[in-house]
Amino acid sequence: MNRLPVRSPTAAGRIGGRVVLCLLALLAVTSPALATPPQSQLAPERLLIVAIAERPDPPPSVGSTPRGYAGLPNYSGSLRSVASAARLAKDYGLREVSAWTITSLRLRCMLYELPPTADHDEMLTRLRRDDRVRLVQPLQSFDTLTAPRAAAVPDTAAAAPYNDPYIGLQRGFAAIGADQAQRWSSGTGVRIALIDSGVDVGHPDLRGRIALERDFVGDPDAPAAEDRHGTQVAGVIAAVANNRIGIAGVAPDAHLYAYRACWSTPDGAAARCNSFTLALALDAAIGASARIINLSLGGPADPLLEQLARHAIEHGAIVVGALPASGRLDGFPLNVPGVIAVADTDDPPSAERMLRAPGREILTLEPGGHYDYASGSSLAAAHVSGSIALLLQLDPRLRASDAVRLLDDANDATASINVCAAAQALQGSGDRCRDTAPPARRHAQR
Repeated sequence: MNRLPVRSPTAAGRIGGRVVLCLLALLAVTSPALATPPQSQLAPERLLIVAIAERPDPPPSVGSTPRGYAGLPNYSGSLRSVASAARLAKDYGLREVSAWTITSLRLRCMLYELPPTADHDEMLTRLRRDDRVRLVQPLQSFDTLTAPRAAAVPDTAAAAPYNDPYIGLQRGFAAIGADQAQRWSSGTGVRIALIDSGVDVGHPDLRGRIALERDFVGDPDAPAAEDRHGTQVAGVIAAVANNRIGIAGVAPDAHLYAYRACWSTPDGAAARCNSFTLALALDAAIGASARIINLSLGGPADPLLEQLARHAIEHGAIVVGALPASGRLDGFPLNVPGVIAVADTDDPPSAERMLRAPGREILTLEPGGHYDYASGSSLAAAHVSGSIALLLQLDPRLRASDAVRLLDDANDATASINVCAAAQALQGSGDRCRDTAPPARRHAQR
């Protein structure tokens, strides 16, 4: 397929390398630490996630802490918790592959490998009966929600006063009224956590939009093509507007926190994540006080991830999830109360309340400075996350229920959201969504 070229003098190189998080694992209290293997290389059927309470070490006595070594970061928890985990592993013959603390839930989580002769379900049952164990579950898999790549559709969307050369091909952008809503808001300063595959931070249409990048997969040698899904979602949300390059994002002045928790599947059609990587990314998003968490992925119910999502929502985050192809809401993340479910406008009608946004033939970013069309509810969720960022700039106190009401009131049960109408209703101003005046906020001119 021919990709659209970058219309700029030169294509920028990557502005920063991947930040690779080294997750330390201890086989026993005195054994050496091992680096976590890349998540794509783990055999999930032989792995369990076990959580125990993270208990801080008692304060040292005067003079007992060598100077210069206090306060060093330790991803595997306190010495007391490390010792408890080592005893647990010894009692059941488990091998600790990795360990990490979830600060928001005050848990130390261990990724354990079963002994060769152990039965998976029997071990789950035994561990659930152990009073030391707060949570035990299988290592589960989740998939990003994109369809096979669609053919380019060279028709023109509604005209917009932008100098981005492909703005006329952004049918989803025009359909939700993003061009008109940007008269009042551009998402300035709103923190959006993108938990997905990697993002091509060197893409010229993302320059300055990535506030933080972290890698929880642990495969720094993965080809750049593995960043496709995350780059596509990032482009819909926050591609730079009016830089004379490519396209414009729904919230072009938002700050993206890119958490790589997924890796490409062999066919390259989507990306896959697991309970381990998603838990790390969710905890990081909570720690960064992200106002929006975009989860364009889906999978089975997952106790650990559900606890984290509930904690995020209770502390003010707005979590946006994509509807899977099954149309079911009983898997993570849509089974968590308060998560905003988003369907593609072309999906069949549903009795469940959910927002709808464009998800077919969406022109967005591709790794390597390219542009292409993509389809799936992943892109619909990205349109909603960007729209909520526009509303949050107008009212930082906005809650998820408020955002759903504003966006849902702007359309009927089967039509797309209209963020211009939502922004107009939030401000109580007159009906200006049919005007064609240019945005009051001017983005960086180049």
